[in-house]
Amino acid sequence: MPARLPALLPAAAALLCALLAPMNPMGPAAHGAEVRIQRTDDGRFTLLRDGQPYFIRGAGGSSHLALLREHGGNSIRTWGVEALEQKVDGKPLLDRCAELGITVSLGLWVAHERHGFNYADPAQVRRQRDDIRAAVRKYRSHPALLLWGLGNEMEGPTSDGRAPHIWQELNELAAIVKAEDPAHPVMTVIASAAATKVQGILAHYPNIDVLGVNAYASAPGVAAAVKAAGWKKPFVLAEFGPPGHWETPKTKWGAAIEPSSREKAASYFSTQQLLTEEAADIALGSYCFVWGQKQEFTSTWYGMFLKSGEKLPQVDAMSRAWTGKWPANRCPRVAQLQSELRDAVVVPGSLSTIRAEATDPDGDPLRWEWIVTAESTDVRVGGDKESEPPTFPDSIVQSEPGQAVIRAPKQPGNYRLFLLVRDGKGAASADNFPFRVEARP
Repeated sequence: MPARLPALLPAAAALLCALLAPMNPMGPAAHGAEVRIQRTDDGRFTLLRDGQPYFIRGAGGSSHLALLREHGGNSIRTWGVEALEQKVDGKPLLDRCAELGITVSLGLWVAHERHGFNYADPAQVRRQRDDIRAAVRKYRSHPALLLWGLGNEMEGPTSDGRAPHIWQELNELAAIVKAEDPAHPVMTVIASAAATKVQGILAHYPNIDVLGVNAYASAPGVAAAVKAAGWKKPFVLAEFGPPGHWETPKTKWGAAIEPSSREKAASYFSTQQLLTEEAADIALGSYCFVWGQKQEFTSTWYGMFLKSGEKLPQVDAMSRAWTGKWPANRCPRVAQLQSELRDAVVVPGSLSTIRAEATDPDGDPLRWEWIVTAESTDVRVGGDKESEPPTFPDSIVQSEPGQAVIRAPKQPGNYRLFLLVRDGKGAASADNFPFRVEARP
C-alpha cells in the first residue's frame, strides 16, 4: 500500500473535506437527527445530518465500536432489528452508538423467497408490513439513526433481479416507512450491480431514496455500473471487502484460494479510495465488511478481526483511508507462506515443513500460532450462518516462529493450514492455504 494518500481528483476535493472532518461524538439527544439528501447545482448528492454534510465512513457489524471510532469510522450497518436488542459495553447497541458518535444504518429485514417467504400470500405480506411499521415507530426518534436499511439481497444473492413482485412490495414497504418517519431516507441493498436489478428498481420501486450495493471483487466499478444502468439517485457501497470465495482462483480439486492479509488490506484501501475519488457525484459513503469475526467459507475470509478479538491488517487499511494516517499500533506483516504442502495433494501422515517471515511495523515481539482445520463443508449462500469445521491439533508436530512441521491428517479429505501472528497489543495477521489428503492407490 502507498506510503501516503494519492492526490485526489479535483472532483472529490469537497468530498474529502467531509471525509476528514473533525470527529466529535454526537452525544445522546432527546430526539433523532433529521437526515436528508441534497443535490447541488453541479449534480452531486450530499447527505445532510441536521443540516451538516455527512459522509459515511462505515462498517458492517456491531462489535469493537470504540475501536471503530478511534480508527476514523462514524457509522455501522445492521441487517435486522434483533441486533438492536444486544448489549454492547453494557448498553443497548443504539445507545452505545450515540454515546460514541456513531450513526446506524438500521436494517429492516425483508424476507427472502429462498427462506420460504411467499409474496403471493396476503397473510405473510401483511405480517411483514406490520412488523416493519412497528420497528420504525419504535426506533425512529433515536439519535443514532441515520438511514433505514430496508432489505438486504431480498431478490436473492444469485438472482438476475427479474422479480417485479419483490420490487413492487419494497415500494409499498418504503411508503410505510416514509409515512411513519419522513426524517430519515430509505436505502435498499442489492447483491451486485447487475443492470437488470437496477432497471427493475427503476421500473417498479420509485419510493427508494438510496441504492445500496453489496460487492466484492467488482466493488471498485460498482458506481460506474449503476450509473451505466440508468441510476440517477444516491448510492452507497453497502458491503465490500476482499474478493469473494466464488471469485478467486481454485486449486485443481476446486478449493478457493483465500487472499493473504496483505492482499486483503490493499483491496479494502483501494476500493475506498476509488469510491471517494471517482464516485463523488453519487456516493454517500460505504460500509466495509465485516467489522468483527465471521465463519463464512473460512474463519478469516471476511472478518476484519480474529475470534480472539485482535484486529487484522484490513482495519489498519480502512483507518488509513478514513483518516489519512496509520493507527498508532500497526498489525504485523506476514510474507507468503512457503511449503511443498501449499495447494498440494499429500498422503495421510506425511510430514511437511512450512516457512514464513513476519515483521511488526512497531517492533513488537510476535507470537505465532499454526492451526490445521478441515475444509468447511457447511458452505451457505448470502451470508447465512455456517458452522465451524473441526481442527486437528495433533497435526502440528513442531511449532516455532517462522517455521512449523505439519503431519497430514490420517483421514483423506480437504484441509487448510492457518498461520496467526499476534503482537500482544491487540493486532494480528492471519493467512492460510488449502491442501488435500489422498490415500495412495
